[in-house]
Amino acid sequence: MDWKLEGTQKTESCVLQEQEVTLEDTGEDGISESFQLLQIDVECEHQEGETLPTGRAVLCSKNVQRKQRHWEKIVAAKKSKRKQEKERRKANRVENSGICPQHSKRFLRSLTKERLLEAKHSGPRLCIDLSMTHHMSKKELSRLAGQIRRLYGSNKKAARPFWICLTGFTTDSPLYEECLRMNDGFSSYLLDMTEEDCFTLFPVETLVYLTPDSEHALEDVDLNKVYILGGLVDESIRKKVTFQKAQEHSVKTARLPIQEYMVRCQNGKNYHSEILAINQVFDILSTYLETQNWPEALKKGVSSRKGYVLQNAVE
Repeated sequence: MDWKLEGTQKTESCVLQEQEVTLEDTGEDGISESFQLLQIDVECEHQEGETLPTGRAVLCSKNVQRKQRHWEKIVAAKKSKRKQEKERRKANRVENSGICPQHSKRFLRSLTKERLLEAKHSGPRLCIDLSMTHHMSKKELSRLAGQIRRLYGSNKKAARPFWICLTGFTTDSPLYEECLRMNDGFSSYLLDMTEEDCFTLFPVETLVYLTPDSEHALEDVDLNKVYILGGLVDESIRKKVTFQKAQEHSVKTARLPIQEYMVRCQNGKNYHSEILAINQVFDILSTYLETQNWPEALKKGVSSRKGYVLQNAVE
């Protein structure tokens, strides 16, 4: 009886050791260590010469096998879960980007850079006049920095980007520091930054200052013109600041054709305003340049909160 039990114990130990090697070959880090805890060395557990009933030895072996099958199920479940998660992330990337997955990020960055540099030589030009920021509070400067970030982001995605120029912009100004703080990679933006005034940087006859106080509606986006947006966030709402500045320099003015294509709508506050953030004005200009459709362009930048809706929406 003793030699039979010893043979059974050795066989059982060898089987368990083989199971441990097989589990380690699966490559699952940490799980193989858990299997090692399941190994039962009967020879070490009992002293030499001690006998065990045959039924108990068989029961012990069945417990080990049951635990082994349990852990194998856990390993298979984790593999399946990781595979499904990987496929889900891949599908989300394709869906959110709308771009073929074979294009790398480096290729897309290179393509964007190429389009922006091409706009510098042959595209429409847009100046952001930042010479009026010295009266703005820190909160207003932060809002303007955020508008510049959103404008630049929209321009990068545009099919026909503008070449952007920040004029009257000094590197020692509070606005510059705010742009560096709020906008990642601001110093590497593909645009022009200059301390010069927009009125001296370009010929006066090519300039068009876009202001809501102008009497003339903008009819088209002319590639030979340089359009100016006043970089001004003023919570006190000082009227005709940009319009008066354009008149002082004998520069033509124009307003977005909101009155021609939109109508006032009723709202609780009876609020109607044609004053838009610079990124909203840019979205309208960019959309019109691509579609040649003012209603579609205005819908892109003028929200119902401004108290205006398209005429066909009312009809």
